[in-house]
Amino acid sequence: MHNMFDICKKYSMKEFDLKKRTKTFTISILNLVDSLPSKSSTRIIVNQLGRSGSSVGANYRASLRARSDNKFLSKMNIVLEEADESLFWLEVLQDLNVVDNNTLKELLNEANELTAIFVATLKNTKTRINTK
Repeated sequence: MHNMFDICKKYSMKEFDLKKRTKTFTISILNLVDSLPSKSSTRIIVNQLGRSGSSVGANYRASLRARSDNKFLSKMNIVLEEADESLFWLEVLQDLNVVDNNTLKELLNEANELTAIFVATLKNTKTRINTK
């Protein structure tokens, strides 16, 4: 997993736009679940991953409209939980060997990076609030 500094260096400010990244992540997850084979095990994953993956972008966007630090923290905690759950289901897909490894590798990497960014954001926000 990368630290926040490494992630910032890797992406230009335009590429680091989390609103865009979380929307792209959501679309990639939805495309992935549409491509999964229709088996009992993958139907479970389709439902869970579809919900958690789409929630990342939607709740991140909602966090940007938060009217207070506490509301922002609340929404960002949801974003973090959903990103981590998405990561879990992507790892399960990897273990089941039902998806092209290149596609999965990119999504796993993005889920890991987004999770690291959200952890750092929460930590920095809490530090800022506590030093007021």
